[in-house]
Amino acid sequence: MIPVLDSEDYLKKMLSVRRPGAEDVRAFYEHRLGAICTDPKLMLMPWDDHLVHRGDGVFETLKFLDRKMYQVDPHIKRMQRSAESIKLTPPCTWERLREIIFEVAKASGEDDGLVRVLLGRGPGGFGIDVRECPIPSLYVVAYRFQPKPSEWYEKGATAFRTSYPAKQGWIATIKSVDYLPNTLMKHEATEKGYDYPICFDEHDFLAEGATENMCIVDQSGTIIVPEFERALPGTTLFRALDLLQGEIPVQIRKIQENELYMAREILVLGTTGDCLSIVRYNGKPIQDVRPGPVSQKLRELLLNDMKENGEAF
Repeated sequence: MIPVLDSEDYLKKMLSVRRPGAEDVRAFYEHRLGAICTDPKLMLMPWDDHLVHRGDGVFETLKFLDRKMYQVDPHIKRMQRSAESIKLTPPCTWERLREIIFEVAKASGEDDGLVRVLLGRGPGGFGIDVRECPIPSLYVVAYRFQPKPSEWYEKGATAFRTSYPAKQGWIATIKSVDYLPNTLMKHEATEKGYDYPICFDEHDFLAEGATENMCIVDQSGTIIVPEFERALPGTTLFRALDLLQGEIPVQIRKIQENELYMAREILVLGTTGDCLSIVRYNGKPIQDVRPGPVSQKLRELLLNDMKENGEAF
């Protein structure tokens, strides 16, 4: 028989259960409570939040290094666009959300870390009707940053063409919590022994990685960025291009798979990894099988920009 517990005994049992990954969670906030907590065992969401059982919500991930938060406004603006596209409004102002992000990061006590912001439809039922949810939910958590291995920057990374297609255009540009296709792509990469998966649309045009933007540097030295019809526009990518200040020509157009094999460099850009080089694609070497100068330059620009323009807390 399954025991039926009162609230006190249930809470004791819940707190005694081991939680994988708890050691990385440093501080979190839930808007219903209006408070920050540092005990990861209490980091729980209501089961009936449509964010949980319907994937009805959006998210962003911000990075801070040396107690400086990076790219705050671009992340918030993208979250605002994503939320508006699914007719979702946060339970506080966007200005207050900005403040909460910094308060949670500060409460973490970490110099380096990541902040995940989750905005959901809210609790209220197990149906699909948004009218079940009177108040949207907001969760903000600061957790430890696990940087990419140094050899990935020194020796480069590998990638392959995933069997999972690019998302449909209307959903690809929304940073929705429904990341099942992204998760399956990453799982397939792990099974096959590659570092990154890359997806394409039905016309064989490059879309994106599981959580990163993919670009190439062609033989003329031009950075080619795939169109964002089937990919999420990345904050790291656009900031990197801004920092170049016209030093390297940039072109935005469709990219077919055969162009990856002929590229000087394949670039991976994202919040956690900054900029990396793919030196082998589908097992075949790219250029001289070493990280190229463009990826190294972009990473250097991004790291310097974090130091100079990150917002201290």
